[in-house]
Parts: sequence; C-alpha cells; structure tokens
Amino acid sequence: MADEPAENISGGASGGGAFDEFESGERDSRAEAVVDALGEMYWRKAYGGQDGFECLVRTILSQNTSDTASQPAHDSLMARYGPAEELAASLANADRDELAETIASAGLYNRKSAVIQQAAEWVLEEFGSTDEFDTLVVEGDPTAVRETLLSVDGVGPKTADCVLLFAGGRGGVFPVDTHVHRIARRLGLAPPEADHEAVREAIEADVPPEKCGFGHTAMIQFGREYCTARKPACLDGPEACPLYDLCDRVGVDEIDGEVVDPANVTD
Repeated sequence: MADEPAENISGGASGGGAFDEFESGERDSRAEAVVDALGEMYWRKAYGGQDGFECLVRTILSQNTSDTASQPAHDSLMARYGPAEELAASLANADRDELAETIASAGLYNRKSAVIQQAAEWVLEEFGSTDEFDTLVVEGDPTAVRETLLSVDGVGPKTADCVLLFAGGRGGVFPVDTHVHRIARRLGLAPPEADHEAVREAIEADVPPEKCGFGHTAMIQFGREYCTARKPACLDGPEACPLYDLCDRVGVDEIDGEVVDPANVTD
C-alpha cells in the first residue's frame, strides 16, 4: 500500500489518523466500488486527531493552490508562530505584512493572511481558547459545527469539511475540491452540471461514512496521477486507467482526443 504524501491537505503520515482496514464485501453503489478501488491503489485511513485550529489554517492556505505550494507556507507559518497551542494568539497579534510574507508561497497571501488572522481572532473571541474550539469540532453536532465554520469570512464548504474530517474525525464527510468535483462528474457519480455542494451530497449519500475520508484523499491523488483536467489517462487506451470499467467518461471523447468539462457536454 502506498504511503500518503506529506504534500496533502491531510498532512500525510504525520497529520493525524491511522491506517486501517475496511470491509469491502457487497458494495451498494458504484461510488463505493470506486472508493474501494482507490483504497486498494493508494491507502485506507481513519482520519481525525489534527489540532482543529491548525487544520483550519492549513486548509485556508490550500485554497486556490496546490498542496505542493501550500505545504511550505504551512511549515513556515508554524515555525514562526507555533506551536499549535499558541498559534491562535500568535496569529491574532501578528503583524499582517509579516504574516503575508511568511505564507507567500501559498499564493493570494494578502487575502489569506487577512482570513487567517480574522479566524484566529474569531476563535479566541468565540471560544476563549483553541482547546474549546477543538472540543466543538470533535464533539459538536456536525451540521451545527459546519454552519458555525461557514459563518467565518473566507471559510467555504471544503474548508469546513476538511476541519470536520481531519481534526474532528467525522465519518460521512467527503470534502470536494477541484479534483473531486471533476472526477465525480466525469465518472458519472454525480450529474454533469452538479456544483461542488451537489457533488458532495451525491457522494456522501452513496459511500459508507467510514470510507469517505480516505475516498476523498485518494480521489485527489488519482486526479493528479490519472484523471487530469486536460489529458485523462483513458485517452491512452482502456488499459491506461485503473478505473476505466467504472467510469462513464463524461466529457471525454476517446476517438477525437477531446476533453471538455462534463457540464459542457451536449447531446
């Protein structure tokens, strides 16, 4: 089984969670079959255990950029403003220009530095400490926690769901990023015109809760290695893609070699 890369929103092997075994058995949906196949290709983990506020910061840094770009920014931020238990207070009192410079490798650093600092101030004002914030993430009603996170400026559905998954260890949470949005619709697991939230709802309805976490991270890896936006592996023939028999290839013309967003497919 492959190791989970460190350049990953989960933080890799040191980012919390533990490798686990999951029963495959009789699958109730094609989405579950896809997730099981991805687990065989990459890894199967039960997530949880990350520090909640650090996870929130890490996910904000990952917005609109690759994990390869955001990981150095996270490392630099933690080196300057850590450790985790002091992070919120350090960031709330940080010089904004210095913070922006620290996370420059993640891109959009002026916007992200503002969002991160505001989030730090919010955590301290609303919860008094990151420990209390962690308690909410781990023990609070997941729907209520998600809505609370979404109330913070700059925190969208993917960011909220990543905190629930990687810090809270919540089952049934399948965060949707650009890779997941593309692949789920290309495979036919969600309608071609589905937005990110509709894709999330479709997958979470069809994948057992305990398999959503590793399904999310493994699908991202599959998107990087096989099902890229412009040249999916299936263009090189059925044998080139390990999920070929499970895929509808919506938006992919194997004969002409043309690839369009599934939402742009016309009959």
